[in-house]
Amino acid sequence: MPAFNTLDDLSADSRVLARLDLNSPIEDGTPQDNRRFERHAETVRELAEAGHRVVLLAHQGRPGRDDFTSLGGHAEILADRVGRDVGFVADTYGDEALEAIDALDAGEILLLENTRMCDDELPEASPEEKAETEFVRTLAPLFDAYVNDAYSAAHRKHASLVGFPLVLPAYAGRVMETEYEANTAIATREFDGPVTMVVGGTKATDVIGVMDALDDRVDRFLLGGVAGELFLRAAGHPVGRDVGERDLFDEQWERNRELIESVLDERGDAIRLASDLAYEGPDGERAEVPVDDIGEKETGYLDVGATTVADYEPAIRESDAVFVKGALGVFEDERFADGTVGVLDAIAETDCFSVVGGGDTSRAIEMYGLSEADFSHVSIAGGAYIRALTGEPLPAVETLEAAAERRRD
Repeated sequence: MPAFNTLDDLSADSRVLARLDLNSPIEDGTPQDNRRFERHAETVRELAEAGHRVVLLAHQGRPGRDDFTSLGGHAEILADRVGRDVGFVADTYGDEALEAIDALDAGEILLLENTRMCDDELPEASPEEKAETEFVRTLAPLFDAYVNDAYSAAHRKHASLVGFPLVLPAYAGRVMETEYEANTAIATREFDGPVTMVVGGTKATDVIGVMDALDDRVDRFLLGGVAGELFLRAAGHPVGRDVGERDLFDEQWERNRELIESVLDERGDAIRLASDLAYEGPDGERAEVPVDDIGEKETGYLDVGATTVADYEPAIRESDAVFVKGALGVFEDERFADGTVGVLDAIAETDCFSVVGGGDTSRAIEMYGLSEADFSHVSIAGGAYIRALTGEPLPAVETLEAAAERRRD
């Protein structure tokens, strides 16, 4: 059980400041609806229906980037998901925000402006320092409780995430609660049968960190993606080199070569590598080639092949638990989704405990018509999911736990 308090512990008729993670793709200046709005709507709806006055904090992008924008559009999407009006004010802790907060009635919801538009928000600093910022000191006195529902940002030491729990009674929202329990299950739960991890994506460092940290918890790793190619290269196959303008392999290979080779040497019996790879053929269609037939690196590979998926499926079907970190190919392109979707299909059809995470990977479920109900948990977290798997601390979770401990004392 988590060591933090949840909404079940929240006193009735409270003024609640809740932190969400609504960070979304921006197209033509407009935020795109996604799984995060749907998930956070559960927490927001529960708070509003219980009669609390609900004020929301969230971020979008970073200063200087194209996706750094106001949250006005986010309020509209969230309102549709919650089924209630969500007010918005283009201010975070100035007079306009304070007046709007003061005017709230029971059951009403207000979203404040992008927290990253505040100078106090972004620099990483200790919770104690963040609690002393003008941002926290101005808003905190207006509220009875703070709710953190932003598990996917829990690895950050930003003011809205770690400052408020030091000065207000603090609780975990439903997203924070369910993400924490599912993503720590690999370290905290005992499974009767084999535990399998499907590992892909583009960041070899993440993959190596996960494999190293879970050495004694995972029976086998099924590899794909860029990371899988780098392991194939370490095994002596001429793959995993950049072709043309691609810049995915060579730099990571130079930084991680010795570690990849040592992991492969020490844990080779637990590591399954792709036996074939897919690429774009001369006619633009998907083509596949056995790894053993690749004589030199002449093209970029974009997915694992059909034989690899067939090789991986039995390992998945006989597992008691399967965790997914990263995609096995460029699934956004339908031609190269077979590996990722094939493995997800096998997991969905297997009666096992399953967690799909790694940020973008979970999007494949929606894109290709799979049902979330067929998985134990589909995570909306990226960096926080990796940290949970590798056992690294999550500052926002730690501050919630510390707040609960103070209340018990």
